Amino acid sequence: MDATRRTALRAGLAVGSAALVTGAAGVASGAPRADARPTAAAVIPRSDPFTLGVASGDPEPDGFVIWTRLAVEPLAADGRGGMPTSRFQVNWQVASDERFDDVVRAGVVTADPAWAHSVHVEVAGLQPGREYFYRFRLGPHLSRSGRALTTPAPGSSPTSLHMAFASCSNYPAGLFTAYAALAAERPDVVLHLGDYQYEGGGTGIGRTHAGPETTTLAGYRQRHAQYKTDLDLQAAHAAAPWLVVWDDHEVDNNYADDIADRAVERPGFVERRAAAYRAYYENMPLRRRSVPAGPDLDLYRRSTWGDLATLHMLDTRQYRSDQACNDGYKDCPAADDPSRSLPGLDQERWLLDGFRDSRQRWDILGQQVFFGRRDNDPSAATTVSMDSWDGYRPSRQRVTQGWVDAGVRNPVVLTGDVHAHWAGDLYLDYDAVGSTKPVGSELVTSSITSGGNGYDEADGTHPWAAWNPNLRFWTNLRGYVSTTITPTEMTARFQCVPFVTTPGAEAFTRATFVIEDGVRGLQQEQAAPQRELRSSRTDAQKIADTIAAETHAD
Repeated sequence: MDATRRTALRAGLAVGSAALVTGAAGVASGAPRADARPTAAAVIPRSDPFTLGVASGDPEPDGFVIWTRLAVEPLAADGRGGMPTSRFQVNWQVASDERFDDVVRAGVVTADPAWAHSVHVEVAGLQPGREYFYRFRLGPHLSRSGRALTTPAPGSSPTSLHMAFASCSNYPAGLFTAYAALAAERPDVVLHLGDYQYEGGGTGIGRTHAGPETTTLAGYRQRHAQYKTDLDLQAAHAAAPWLVVWDDHEVDNNYADDIADRAVERPGFVERRAAAYRAYYENMPLRRRSVPAGPDLDLYRRSTWGDLATLHMLDTRQYRSDQACNDGYKDCPAADDPSRSLPGLDQERWLLDGFRDSRQRWDILGQQVFFGRRDNDPSAATTVSMDSWDGYRPSRQRVTQGWVDAGVRNPVVLTGDVHAHWAGDLYLDYDAVGSTKPVGSELVTSSITSGGNGYDEADGTHPWAAWNPNLRFWTNLRGYVSTTITPTEMTARFQCVPFVTTPGAEAFTRATFVIEDGVRGLQQEQAAPQRELRSSRTDAQKIADTIAAETHAD
C-alpha cells in the first residue's frame, strides 16, 4: 500500500472510530455520578450477563481501571455476546474490604453496544499503596468481585513489589492451569507480554477455537469472549491489576506495523488491524488514552512503584520496521541497518527519555520478543531470528547504550513470545562475552499453553548456550515467572506446570535467579529437584523445536 493511500485510510478509520468514543469509557473522579443519558427502555436480560468475568488494570497512586463486558451468549458468531442493541446502565462499587462493608466509591457507567457492551471505569480518589475490591451489578445480576491495588505514592519507599508476568495463551493448545497458579499467588501486579489470544481457527491438542481465523471485528470480539470464559483466566484477572501489551497473535502472526506476514493477507490488512485493535481495547482493562483511532492505539506507557521500580511497557509490533530478509532465522546484512527500528524511532526516544528521567532503583522493560543474542548455528557468522531484537541490532544497541549512558541502576528486560523459559545476561558487545561484564539481565517467560505439554532437561541448558554464553537457563515447560523486587534484590522464580492437556497439573518452581542491587548479571540459586520430566530429545530436535515454536504457526 502506498503512503498516500495508507494515510487517507488511517484518517478515514480514525474519524469513524472517534465518532463512537462517547460511551467507550466511564470515568469516576472524586464523587460517583450517573451517566448523562439513561436508557430506561433497556430490558435487563434474564440470564447472567457477567459471563466474561471482571478485570482491573493500569494502576496509579489514586486509582485504577475496572472492566467488565456484558455477554449472555459469549460465543455468538456476530461478536455481540447475545446482547440486544440497547445501552445498559451498569452499577459499580469499589470497597476497602472483600465483603464490601466499606464501599468507598460507587457509580453508574454505560455499556454501549457500539463497544460490545464493555465498560472501562477509571476509578480515582483512592489512597495510594492500598488494596481494594470491586464488582458490578446489572439489575438483579451481580458480578464476581475482583482485587485491585493502587501504586505507592510518588517518592515513597515501598519495601517490596510482587510482580508476575506471562505470555502466549493459546486456547486449543491446552488448559490455562498456569493462570490458576498465578492467581493463587495474589501478586501486586501482573504484566501480560502478548499473545493473549490467537487468531487461527480449528482444533488443537486440547480445545477448539470458535469460528474461523479472526479477520473481522465480529470474529475478534467472539475470540476474546471465548478466552474470557475460561475460569482460570478469569481468576487471574480478578486476583490483581494487569498491565497489558500485545504481540502479534492479537492481530496476525508476525505482522510488522501495517504489513501482514503473508502476501495473500496484505490487501485489507489495515482494516483488519483496526478491527483487532478495537476488540483488544474493548476486552482489556485500559484507560481512555488507549481508545483506538482506526488502526492506531496508544499502548506503550509507564507505571511506577514509588521509588522502587519503573515498569516501561513497550509495543514492539505497531511501529516496527518490516522484518529483514523476509523474516526467519538468517544471516542478514539488513539487520545492521541503523534506520530500522523494532519499537519505532519515536518509541525509542520515549524509552531513552524515561531512562534519563528515572529515579527508581529498578527499571524494568515489559516487552515481547527476545532481546539478547541467540545464534542458532555455530558454524555460520550470525544466524538469528529476524523477528527478534537480533534482527534490529542497531535498535537494540541504542536502547542498551541508552540505559548505560543514563546510569540506570538496575535494568531488567522481561520477554514473552518464545514458548519457553529462558534467562540470560545482556551485553553491549556479544562478541566480547567472557571478556566484558554484562550490562543487564533478561528474564523470558514460557507460554501458558502454546506448544502443548513441553519437556524439560535436568541441567536447564539449551544446545545454543554452547556458543551463546549469555544464555544461562532454559526449559521447554509451560508456565509463568513470579518475581519479588526489594531495594536490595530482584528474585525471579520460573514457575512451571508439567502438562497442560489434562486437568490437575500442580505448578512448581523450576529455577530461581537473583539480581542483586547494583550488580549486573544473574545469580542462580540452587535448582529445584527434578520431577522426572527429563527429555530424551536430541540437541537437533531441541533446536528444531525452538525454531518451529518461533514461526508462530496458528
